Amino acid sequence: MYAIIAYGGHQYKVEEGQEVAIDFREISAGEKLTFDKVLAISTGSGDLKLGTPTVAGASVQAEVVGAEKGEKLVVQKFRRRKNSRRKTGHRSMHTRVKISKITG
Repeated sequence: MYAIIAYGGHQYKVEEGQEVAIDFREISAGEKLTFDKVLAISTGSGDLKLGTPTVAGASVQAEVVGAEKGEKLVVQKFRRRKNSRRKTGHRSMHTRVKISKITG
């Protein structure tokens, strides 16, 4: 059984027991989240419910595992023949959640 949810401008395909890294939110570890924007739900028998735009009465419950940093992204600027080079980078913060229950 899996569901496709929309959260923070992104769409995620989630299954029960799976851990997903979503955009960073100021939420402490152990708190519960409910995702109400469920775009599709598939049961194990191959039955697929598609929403228009969301599935009515469907939700996904998750528990916050904690915050983490993502991979380092390197940003380079180079201007040829100008002796100008800049190399910087950053690591975005993510919130890791564990999917506990899919209803709908």
